[in-house]
Amino acid sequence: MDEQFNKDPLSHQHFLTFLLRDECFGISISSVKEIIEYDNVTPIPLMPDFVKGVLNLRGDVVPVIDLSIRFNKSATEISKRTCIVILEILFEEQIVTIGAVVDSVSEVIEINMDNIEPAPTFGAKIRAQFILGVANVGEQFVILLRGERVLSLDEMAAIIEKVAD
Repeated sequence: MDEQFNKDPLSHQHFLTFLLRDECFGISISSVKEIIEYDNVTPIPLMPDFVKGVLNLRGDVVPVIDLSIRFNKSATEISKRTCIVILEILFEEQIVTIGAVVDSVSEVIEINMDNIEPAPTFGAKIRAQFILGVANVGEQFVILLRGERVLSLDEMAAIIEKVAD
């Protein structure tokens, strides 16, 4: 029998990897709706710095955040490779769509859950609450993010409320 069919489906997970300021991050592919090129983001006044604005995604208004600013780095420099990763995140028992600006998208990788190390408690450049863990893939570390925690509930509510107005 093919060994691949004997694998526990929960022992492996697929992650979309992307770059932010030369650091590699990953997010569960189950949170990713699509990837689009950076274009037509309309700024919204009086929002936190990390909120770039909103975009019209086939008739839906989608808030767009700059993950680089969110992680206390300088703003993403827009280039030909800059993308918006459209995420679907559970918020107050409903699915919310949000866009995340990244420097570039790399690939989808499969990671054995046993190979994910816990989030570091010190020395991390981003808050540990955002990090699912760290995986060593090839010759680089990939910081795996918790999509649902990249924004706090209060921040998410404020953004949604502002976009709805």
